[in-house]
Amino acid sequence: MVIRLHGHGASRGTALGRARVRLPYTQETGKKHVPAAAVPAELERLHLALDAARAEMRDLRHRLQGALPAEVGEFLDLHAMLLDDPELLVALDDLIRNNRYSATYALRTQRDRLAQVFEGMEDAYLKSRLDDLDHVIGRIHAFLHKRPAGVKGLAGEILVCENVAPSELAQLQSQGVVGIVSSAGSTLSHSAILARSLHLPLVVAASGVLSRINDGDVLILDGGTGEVTLDPGAEDLRQYRLRLRELAREQRELGRLRSKPTRTRDGVDVTLLANAESHEDVASAHAMGAHGLGLYRTEFLFLQRNELPTEEEQFQIYRDTVLGMSGRPVTIRTLDLGADKADRTGLALTSEENPALGLRGVRLSLAHPKVADAQLRAILRASGYGPVRVLVPMVSAREEILAVKRRMSRLAVALRAEGHAVAEQTPLGAMIEVPAAAIALETLIDQVDFLSIGTNDLVQYLLAADRNNEAVGALYSPLHPAVLRLLAQVIQTAQAHATPVAVCGEIAGDPQMVPLLLALGLTEFSLHPATLLEVRRTIRDSDLRMLRQRGKKLLQARDRRGIERWIRESAPA
Repeated sequence: MVIRLHGHGASRGTALGRARVRLPYTQETGKKHVPAAAVPAELERLHLALDAARAEMRDLRHRLQGALPAEVGEFLDLHAMLLDDPELLVALDDLIRNNRYSATYALRTQRDRLAQVFEGMEDAYLKSRLDDLDHVIGRIHAFLHKRPAGVKGLAGEILVCENVAPSELAQLQSQGVVGIVSSAGSTLSHSAILARSLHLPLVVAASGVLSRINDGDVLILDGGTGEVTLDPGAEDLRQYRLRLRELAREQRELGRLRSKPTRTRDGVDVTLLANAESHEDVASAHAMGAHGLGLYRTEFLFLQRNELPTEEEQFQIYRDTVLGMSGRPVTIRTLDLGADKADRTGLALTSEENPALGLRGVRLSLAHPKVADAQLRAILRASGYGPVRVLVPMVSAREEILAVKRRMSRLAVALRAEGHAVAEQTPLGAMIEVPAAAIALETLIDQVDFLSIGTNDLVQYLLAADRNNEAVGALYSPLHPAVLRLLAQVIQTAQAHATPVAVCGEIAGDPQMVPLLLALGLTEFSLHPATLLEVRRTIRDSDLRMLRQRGKKLLQARDRRGIERWIRESAPA
């Protein structure tokens, strides 16, 4: 009998396959002791699993660097550090050596101990890091119970699980997983963001899937509607084939847009820039017809290493990025590290009580002038090879922009004296992601050449809802009247001062949000290359004059439901 289960569509696409059910490891682990003579072997088994997990992290970081959203790299780096945490490693050894626990049970016991510590924390951000701990423990557990050679893999299967970590999605896809359905999760989670970049169908928050679906059951998964069909019938299979043909046709149509102009139906040109952090991203942005790079992240140069990158090392990366864009502008964001994505060099603090509000972004750079100078010198040297803009993150006050501006001016003079080619003018911009900067934009806009709105952080700061905490996932949404009004205010202020402004957060790459942003006055988007063609298609199908006329009604919406209704009514036909 056909059974239909429902969750939330988190990544569009449809998949047909057999279910592979992965229960939470805590449900699979019972108390078990080993004989004294077996303790050395059990310790070795644990250490081999730890080594395998570390190697997997390194391999994933190397393979995926820059090819996926920046948040994925941050998760990989955080998970790699957890795998080296002495508090975890020493305790595991002690539990096996002194209590003669099996490696699996020692892992669960220490996880539960640490979970009590996390859950007892008052700080919501740190408490939410329990998910990262569970992902890391789950990886070690998987290596302890690795399937023997010859056991069927995951090709053609749909993973059914409690949750899925961002760091394992690309690996699952490479193993042949065609879709994922989870009983927990959020459409705004990092996993959902990554799944959309990978074009991997994902349904989240589907209650009952772990109890009603068994290994080997046939499923149809619809990542758009959130529907999961168990044991589909003939009509379900016919509809699935029709949907596949529709998706294939859609992809062919998108491919034709690579060289088409990004112009609305009523003839207004819109700028589409790409977010990037690697040569792969740059190549993809170039191939998709991006007008330039609106955000080049530099954190990857500082993460997963024990020493700071030199000026020369940074210069070569930035120069190659500029050359790779063949004369199109490249916007390089200065270092945006903090305790929430701490490096191994000790530059970023690792024990701040509230990392999201701590020493990060421009604050960290100004606190380490030698590090800031090395990076700015490298960027300025790269400006001799093509158009470069400098973007400063986490700006909250005029003084921060002035400090960077003075530093850039001094360094440019010194570089020219040393014989380096430096552009006559290197535009300086500010990331608007702190509400204070958005509200008091008039106080600093005369000191910048352009603006970039980082909606991911702006939304969480404005709504006091951590974007990494699923417990407040329903609160974290750009579809809040306060968010839209603040966005409109920033865009209007920028236009009044003839200052270019882009949105570089996640919403810029969401085709459903395009009419809303156009209605608010935005004409410059910066997004991941994977979604560029979909956004271009939506822009080309939009009537900007009509959307602007409806913009007043949008800003009058009193709640999320009203905003969602406006989006539905304003979607291109």
